[in-house]
Amino acid sequence: MTDIPAVATMNLVNDQERAHVAAGTAAVAAGVVVRDVTELDELDAVYRLYDGIWRPFPDNPPVTTKLLRALSKAGNYVSGAFDGPMLVGAGVGFFGAPAAHVLHSHVAGVSAAALGRQVGFALKLHQRAWAMARGISLVEWTFDPLVGRNAHFNITKLGALPVEYLTNFYGGMDDGINGGGDSDRLLVRWELAADAVGRACAGTPLPGDAEAERARGAVVALGRSAHDTPVLGSLEGETLLVAVPHDIGNLRSIDPGQAKEWRGAVREVLGAALADGARITGFDRAGWYVLTNGRDSR
Repeated sequence: MTDIPAVATMNLVNDQERAHVAAGTAAVAAGVVVRDVTELDELDAVYRLYDGIWRPFPDNPPVTTKLLRALSKAGNYVSGAFDGPMLVGAGVGFFGAPAAHVLHSHVAGVSAAALGRQVGFALKLHQRAWAMARGISLVEWTFDPLVGRNAHFNITKLGALPVEYLTNFYGGMDDGINGGGDSDRLLVRWELAADAVGRACAGTPLPGDAEAERARGAVVALGRSAHDTPVLGSLEGETLLVAVPHDIGNLRSIDPGQAKEWRGAVREVLGAALADGARITGFDRAGWYVLTNGRDSR
């Protein structure tokens, strides 16, 4: 067996300790206790929490109590954020490949009563500390690229970076949030010990700045009209900007056709750019992905 150098061991311990401290700080700030969930009644509470958030069709819940029981028993990640005795948020993940090093974060949600308190941030930092304590270096999950607040949370607040565009990944999503449309997703990778991730989790986010990038010569690959409709641009530039709608959730309710138009435009532009080697390096909360182009734009 190869010995691990003492300095490397010390760095590993320090990274784990810092992750634990950051998770505790985030939980206190959110006014919750985040812990593993293993008992059947609490696992059922997680199921009911998710059911209330997503309002799925009865035959397509995000998880079931029985599945949560099996995942928990097998040593996977099932956590809850508690405000006193009340469950206000939960996260569920399972080991990916290679199983000793990767966790796939399947679903996480926060009740409407706890929105705005950074409970989601506390859940993710607990997940990071939990994973690092078990030798896991990478957490992956997916999110809808049209949902700007999720892009901001994942990229800016957590330091996770999207690496792949997945077209209609889950098939039609029949629930109260997705409205039955195609389930395009971005796959993100969270390198748990990366310096940028550590800084983000310690409270120093990594914001993108579309206006500054434009001043430095960034090209708008997909823009927004005054009526919040997508406007195709150009993929020829070293730095690209890709817009998303201001509020896709509201748009799905009031104008499903325009929401579908955005889905197609973002798929065409962002999906093509990533497939061509571009990398998402940031997100401006005003609704812009910042990409480094993969093409030779000289």
